[in-house]
Order: sequence, then C-alpha cells, then structure tokens
Amino acid sequence: MINVKIKKLNDNAKFPERMTEHAAGYDLYSANSEEIILKPGKLVMIPTGLAISLPVNYEAQIRPRSGLAYKAQIGVLNSPGTIDADYRGEIGILLYNFGEEDFTVTPQMRIAQMIFAQHAVADFEVVEDLDETKRNEGGFGHTSH
Repeated sequence: MINVKIKKLNDNAKFPERMTEHAAGYDLYSANSEEIILKPGKLVMIPTGLAISLPVNYEAQIRPRSGLAYKAQIGVLNSPGTIDADYRGEIGILLYNFGEEDFTVTPQMRIAQMIFAQHAVADFEVVEDLDETKRNEGGFGHTSH
C-alpha cells in the first residue's frame, strides 16, 4: 500500500473509489458542472477537480473504463496516461468518442480509472554492441506464423 495525498480543487470533485474489494483501479469522476457533449471522432479534456502527490518512484496510470468502452465506445486517448510523482496539477482525462453517436458526460460521472504502479529509474550504460538473442532485430510481426 502507498500513501497518496489528494486535494479537491472544486466543489464538483469526487474522490476516487474502488468498486470492489479487490479492484486494481480507482474510478475517477468528472468534475464538470454542466453536461459535456462528446461528438463522434472527437476528443475532450474532462476535469476531475483533483490533484495528487505520489511517493517518488511511483506513477498513477489513467486507463479507460471497460463499461464505457463496451457500451458507448468511449476511451482514454493516451491510454495509459501517466501522472508523475512531481506533477501537482489537476488530473484531466482525455476522453475520445470512438463511436458513431454523441456521448454525454454528466457531472460526477465515472469516466476513467486510476492504477498506481512502482517504476524503476534507469542508469543508461553506453556500449558499442548489445548481446545477441534469437530474435535479435526482428521487429513488429516478427513472431507471427
């Protein structure tokens, strides 16, 4: 378990919630005061009204909600989005309408989920050659049959 400091930035903000005891993600809510219409093929930044402070070497990943994706073809465009440990601004969600109909984001609607992950810090070593592998430089589709 990690300690995450959280701050409400406006009265419409709602704190993240886990919907079940063993859920990995915390649902994030929209903090808009009026409905936002998301047109097909369009992108809108939805405010959450929240800011967080994470421990060093942790990130918060923003991911789509499977229910919105399945039922309304709504996704998070830069999925997973990353909130770094040194970011203190409002968490905004880039919702994209992959569907063919308008989608309405109502105030305090569950719009995305947030998952916390620890990450490593790299120390790069510059070398002339890399070790050989069976795959070696095989790129996209290399393992297709």
